[in-house]
Amino acid sequence: MTDPSQYVRHREKGARDVSYPPSPEPLAVPVYDNHCHLEIQDGDDALSLDAQLERAAAVGVIGVVQAGGDIDSSRWSAWAAASHPRVLAAVAIHPNEAPAYAAAGRLAEAIGVIDELAAQPRVRAIGETGLDFFRTEEDGLPAQYESFEAHIALAKTHGIAMQIHDRDAHQAVLDTLQRVGAPERTVFHCFSGDADMARIAADRGYYLSFAGNVTFKNAQNLRDALAVTPRERILVETDAPFLTPTPYRGRPNAPYLVPVTIRFLAAELGVDVDELSAQVAENTLRAYGSFD
Repeated sequence: MTDPSQYVRHREKGARDVSYPPSPEPLAVPVYDNHCHLEIQDGDDALSLDAQLERAAAVGVIGVVQAGGDIDSSRWSAWAAASHPRVLAAVAIHPNEAPAYAAAGRLAEAIGVIDELAAQPRVRAIGETGLDFFRTEEDGLPAQYESFEAHIALAKTHGIAMQIHDRDAHQAVLDTLQRVGAPERTVFHCFSGDADMARIAADRGYYLSFAGNVTFKNAQNLRDALAVTPRERILVETDAPFLTPTPYRGRPNAPYLVPVTIRFLAAELGVDVDELSAQVAENTLRAYGSFD
């Protein structure tokens, strides 16, 4: 791909409602979406990157961390960050992509591309990387571990944060971080563990990022985790276009819906929305650095 700006993916629409939800009431204290995939177009009227950022800013979401998962999306993420002052980038080979690169004999090459992208000044995280025991068969796990450990090394080498993808692999992820040594700023993207795991992660100084699924009826484990997470370790994200918060579950997600989730978090914690927004914004800047 010679021009990263032309890269785009499309989410399968299926039978779901593909209309974008209405904009929520703007936040009085601005925040950031610390994990999204804006290269994936969704909805009956797909939003451009500029439109996504403008709609988000109108409700108090003043910046996003755009995350890659393969070579092309990571290049697009780096391009978006270099082109827009409201965007920072995370770049990586997703754990579910690592076995395919390995089978093609290209995993080392792919990680080399991520290494090059990570040197760009507005690439502030390696991610999303980690382990996924849900989608990858056992024969693909060695490639996942190899990729994860290589990404950990890259985050340390470049002195930037790391965003972790962890699906059905909680203990293995924690054990790997302990064995290899976690980067100074480690973020559990879309935290999916329970209260016990949250305590371990927070005690180790990791950030826990909560997405729209914390609002789902069947996600009591996430609300329990939130309750024991120190305020200075909480981040918020959309994982757009996925994980749209209740009451819009299943519809297209976007950074402008962060206020729905952060208001839910504040209500669960029994704290003022402005107070929590200020804390989460401070946490985001501590993890990734300034957007300026």
